[in-house]
Amino acid sequence: MAINGEDRISGERPMIMVTNDDGIDAPGLRSLVRVLVSTNLYDVRVCAPDSEKSAVSHSIIWSRPLTAQRVEIEGAEAFAVSGTPADCTGLGLSEALFPSLPDLVLSGINVGSNCGYNIVYSGTVAGAREAFIYDVPSASISYDWKRGDINVNDFVLAAQACLPIISGMLSAIKNKTHPTNCFLNIDLPTDIANHKGYKLTRQGKNLGRMGWRQVEEEAQGAKMLSTMVMETDSGVVSHNDTSVHHSKDSRLFKRELRNVVVEEGTDLHFLQQGYITVTPIGALSQVDVDCQNYYKEWLPKISSSL
Repeated sequence: MAINGEDRISGERPMIMVTNDDGIDAPGLRSLVRVLVSTNLYDVRVCAPDSEKSAVSHSIIWSRPLTAQRVEIEGAEAFAVSGTPADCTGLGLSEALFPSLPDLVLSGINVGSNCGYNIVYSGTVAGAREAFIYDVPSASISYDWKRGDINVNDFVLAAQACLPIISGMLSAIKNKTHPTNCFLNIDLPTDIANHKGYKLTRQGKNLGRMGWRQVEEEAQGAKMLSTMVMETDSGVVSHNDTSVHHSKDSRLFKRELRNVVVEEGTDLHFLQQGYITVTPIGALSQVDVDCQNYYKEWLPKISSSL
């Protein structure tokens, strides 16, 4: 299905807006912006959280006004916002902050992959989903970060590997052939320099199974990335200040990753094989036909008993 309405790519250079959930100072976002600017092909805007907002899913803030502070990022017009990724995208698309809509919204590059059920938890994916809800083409981008296996400079390679996808999307948008009923979730393998190419995949039921452990101090336990992966010494991910006062009757609990279930033939399966996975997803919560048929019979039965 092609995009309805006027073609937004009317100027000399397409306009790209970048957001994320790791915060405006995160290496993934900074590398993506640097690579986009270096091509001299795009006008780049940034509207991203002023601090880490990992695993906030599609939450938004209603209870208070949001602040938007101008930030210096070479080659881009940038604002740090005191909100969630969905807030940042919504504000960036409102024309209250920027004078016009972007042609494309990119959310990332996230520190860690976002596949399977973890897409539900991801603030990175939510940043792109919010744009999709507002009929602006978008993609979320995540890098399968592994402590000790990659460094911050590898995010530049990850951003460069996305350029053909970004260029292809903008070309389709200009030609009015880009689908309007989905957006893209892109995951990059750890060894990005030796990736096996692009693989169209589907969202699987992959999930990091979580448990809980009682701890004595807030500092105990590993850091949870937005990917629901536990890491203890990233050197990359910032920490939120989650200090609270506890009474003598309260107890502290930390999440623990117990195991990861991988479904063959899906996004995480191919990502682990070294592919750059490209997964079209939507915002509707569709159910399987068997469930629909079950409740089609079930609902009249319970209604008749009233």
